[in-house]
Amino acid sequence: MNERDTERALRLLLDHGYQMVEKPEEAHLVIVNTCTVRKKPEEKVYSLLGRLERLKEKHPYVKVVVMGCLAEQEKERLLEKFEGVDLVLGPDRVLELPEVLMRLERGERIALTGFTDEARQGILLPPKVKVKAYVNIMQGCDNFCTYCIVPYVRGPEKSRPSWEILEEIRLLAERGVKEVTLLGQNVNSYGKKQKGELTFVQLLYKVAEIPGIERIRFTTSHPKDLTDDLIFAFKEIPQLCEHLHLPFQAGSNRILERMNRGYTKEDYLRKVERLREVVPEIAITADVMVGFPGETEEDFRETLDLVERVQFDNLFSFKYSPRKGTTAYQWLDDVPPSVKQRRLEELQALQREITLKKNKALEGKVCEVLVEGFGEREGQLRGRTRCNRVVNFGGPEGLIGELVYVKIREGLQNSLRGELCPLEEKEAVCA
Repeated sequence: MNERDTERALRLLLDHGYQMVEKPEEAHLVIVNTCTVRKKPEEKVYSLLGRLERLKEKHPYVKVVVMGCLAEQEKERLLEKFEGVDLVLGPDRVLELPEVLMRLERGERIALTGFTDEARQGILLPPKVKVKAYVNIMQGCDNFCTYCIVPYVRGPEKSRPSWEILEEIRLLAERGVKEVTLLGQNVNSYGKKQKGELTFVQLLYKVAEIPGIERIRFTTSHPKDLTDDLIFAFKEIPQLCEHLHLPFQAGSNRILERMNRGYTKEDYLRKVERLREVVPEIAITADVMVGFPGETEEDFRETLDLVERVQFDNLFSFKYSPRKGTTAYQWLDDVPPSVKQRRLEELQALQREITLKKNKALEGKVCEVLVEGFGEREGQLRGRTRCNRVVNFGGPEGLIGELVYVKIREGLQNSLRGELCPLEEKEAVCA
């Protein structure tokens, strides 16, 4: 989502006469887009802002803008803490960037944050249109999980008008985009608060009607809102890729309740069973944390048990990090750092085994691959299967942007290796 916000800001600036440069030392304007979901990215931002202050000592004309979730969280405090910061811009105010930059030229230092009722985002195509693109369909979140800062820094849920989304995708398709990923904190909630708007599943069907769009993905989906009509959409919409990111966060019902997730371990397992019943080849990935306040060894074992039973294709795992302003921030962070680290390593070791086993199982199979660019070695290309696995294979540069069929020769830990195969072999296609 941050990547798409960066594209939108860049498009606005290019349309207003700005030009990109490669290094901060060459710039008159430096924009830092930030994340505050966890502590580590936040610390990196503060370190970068310190370096930019030293840059401004040498080049006083440089203007520094801080965008994104940290901007919304800290507001004027960033101006107070860093004299080199000129503008603090919340994620809901990106469209106002060109106008407010004019005020900086008059010497003002500004914090422009807060949320608007405006759901439209304008059609701002990426500066460099590639074979795939991200498209925001909604902003904010109404779930208020106790550990999560997103509702406080992205605001309440609001759905972008479907006509604007579809027009943006049409324009992207006309420029050669073949794959779109629809973005939202909880895409299942799309349209629910707007009378007469499409549902998320209806939106998927409309996107599939756009000429040139050959693949559709989306993220993120909340387990409590995953419905049968969405599950069946994977079966009924040919363009909808067989991959679902379905965060579960913890395997213990006690911890899930403390997190305010709105489902149990058994609910989650039933959703996965239903998914695989309807779409056997679907790849499922998830987010999970260890060390949430109050997590016991027994709770952690429940998480490992869920991972064993689901057999995820991949996991994004991390240690709990207290976020100021959330409900959980008020609770004692009582799991020692060494215990968090041990649990994370044990969880990741288990998932590595599962991922490697699943990748090895694809050896000898033929996969449809969208070629995205050059591979890790000279003469290689790189792309993704429909189930979102990275594949490296030999082939000519002219195939970039095309859908090809690749026979998998080797399943590795984080990717696949293969070779282009003749069209007559494509019947044995994997997801």
